[in-house]
Amino acid sequence: MDPRRTIESGKAVLGIEFGSTRIKAVLVDEDHVPIAQGSHEWENQLVDGLWTYSKEIIWFGLQDCYADLRNDVRKKYDVEIEHLASIGISAMMHGYMPFDKKGSLLVPFRTWRNTNTGPAAAELSKLFVYNIPLRWSISHLYQAILNGEEHVPEITYFTTLAGYIHWKLTGEKVLGVGDASGMLPVDPATGNYRADMVEKFEKLVEPKGFPWKLRDILPKVLSAGEPAGCLTELGAKRLDISGHLQAGVPLCPPEGDAGTGMVATNAVRPRTGNVSAGTSSFSMIVVEKELSKPNEMIDMVTTPDGNLVAMVHCNNCTSELNAWVKMIREYQELLGPIEDKHAIYGTLFRKALEGDPDCGGLVAFNYVSGEPVTGFAEGRPLFVRGASDNFTLANFMRAQIYGAIAVLKIGNDVLFEQEHVKVDRITGHGGLFKTPVVGQRFLAAALNSPISVMETAGEGGAWGIALLASFLVNNGGKLSLPDFLDKIVFAGNTGTEIAPDPADVAGFEAYLANYKAAFPIERAAVQHKK
Repeated sequence: MDPRRTIESGKAVLGIEFGSTRIKAVLVDEDHVPIAQGSHEWENQLVDGLWTYSKEIIWFGLQDCYADLRNDVRKKYDVEIEHLASIGISAMMHGYMPFDKKGSLLVPFRTWRNTNTGPAAAELSKLFVYNIPLRWSISHLYQAILNGEEHVPEITYFTTLAGYIHWKLTGEKVLGVGDASGMLPVDPATGNYRADMVEKFEKLVEPKGFPWKLRDILPKVLSAGEPAGCLTELGAKRLDISGHLQAGVPLCPPEGDAGTGMVATNAVRPRTGNVSAGTSSFSMIVVEKELSKPNEMIDMVTTPDGNLVAMVHCNNCTSELNAWVKMIREYQELLGPIEDKHAIYGTLFRKALEGDPDCGGLVAFNYVSGEPVTGFAEGRPLFVRGASDNFTLANFMRAQIYGAIAVLKIGNDVLFEQEHVKVDRITGHGGLFKTPVVGQRFLAAALNSPISVMETAGEGGAWGIALLASFLVNNGGKLSLPDFLDKIVFAGNTGTEIAPDPADVAGFEAYLANYKAAFPIERAAVQHKK
């Protein structure tokens, strides 16, 4: 069936993901091939010391993204989107969105980027005997309690960004198990929140006398393939302000960007893994058992179908790299008009391949915000070189790319060297891999492991949540999620693999030694540069 007929017959599937810098919509056909796209650029704001996106910006962004998708469909196929087979909503994980009994947001959305939850995370980690990261929703809730914030007694529900959007589109207060596992640990055996931890938390806050219980204000947990409600009349109007999209479309459980990245790279089966590298970066390795002990560098979450995952999450990845490229492009524009503003990325990335394996001694910190894995509550972007270092453009760009994945390397060393986790395949996706070979080769050196990249590497989580939406309506309960991806979506495609080059591996290790030695410089920058 051609794309126009797929859309007209209502068989197209829509995936929408709220990333840190872009909201993206992908429309796919019955073969899961993207046939139209839309996007909306946005940025978080630092308000009263906390990173946030306002409610108004969230909804304007969603509507503008959908409108852009609609325009793309009309331009390509001269048809309106009126009916869809299914929809999936995904967003950056974690964070904090509490609501009162009227459904009003009590405080502005607090994103995963905030690192003000240290005391809460430390206390809960000790209470649960489990690593509870700063960005997890339960950390945000307990920090608000510790701070004595006035809104806490009024809470009747709290959720993530994906859960919020899904709720307002369907009326259902649910969450996919992968995203839910970033609110509070999930028990893979039950597919629900850890009952022992819920009980411990409720006993902990019982003296406060709140009118709610934790178990009553959390979203209901659903696994991939389970029905999660349908688009309401109001939801349809919220999404498509033109009024063409009809209500009644089924939605899959809303998921976090980590889970959709795993789906988009076919990395949901045990002993597979992926690395997502964009504004933030994270690796997700599907493990065969719990780790031997809690480690603050490793977060334990789940796949969208409930398998246990060891996650290394880094707050920072390409933001600082993008800033340097933007400045270099600004210089380029002084020399004359630029036909393709994005071509500079490929040019500079390829130049990095000419650099010394250890970057000539140059070191780059990409800490736009704090970086918990390396112990920084705050960050300052920093470029460091010695007078005798080999300061060339190739080394500079290589140092910036190395710096974007250095923290990821530190966290994964714990998994592979201390926990002896086994993995058969790691797949990369996200903006860092859009230029062929470069990011893939450098990540292979960092992790000392073969890295695969598929042609869909740039599609990211919007395509991943579209696949989950398709799994809801096009599987009929026949296949597990791993089998659905293996046999139906990817059909044996494992992408292009690059093995680590020994010279690159040794060079990255030398770079990392310089990187760690420069921690005191970064700490001084945090202390003295406001």
